[in-house]
Amino acid sequence: MPKQIFVNLPVKDLNQAKEFFSQLGFAFNPQFTNETAACMVVSDDIFVMLLTEEFFQTFTPKTLCDATTSTEVLMCLSSESREQVDDMVRKAVAAGGSIYNEPQDHGFMYGHGFQDLDSHIWEFFHMGPDAACQG
Repeated sequence: MPKQIFVNLPVKDLNQAKEFFSQLGFAFNPQFTNETAACMVVSDDIFVMLLTEEFFQTFTPKTLCDATTSTEVLMCLSSESREQVDDMVRKAVAAGGSIYNEPQDHGFMYGHGFQDLDSHIWEFFHMGPDAACQG
């Protein structure tokens, strides 16, 4: 059975974050969504828990990272094509996100990304079939 992953991200405004990611085509599982958390479905086995900063803080004694000045994690998701990568970045910018870097073309792999409303970095990449990782 494949493992599931739940990435937890603090957000300043949960409703704005949900609207932002909805505009990118992501859905939310209402069973795990309330006024302090929203379960964003990335795939059958990948979920992103958007948590209000106050709620997120209840899970750790450490200070939250200020994503506008520091980076603690990069979310990186595969895409079916280069066009899908560029389309996702366009949607993110149209929804209020921002570009933080130029697209990266390595021949066998193409990637580009954006910062969401809370400055978390999201990368999308496409690799040709000959470059796919073997597990």
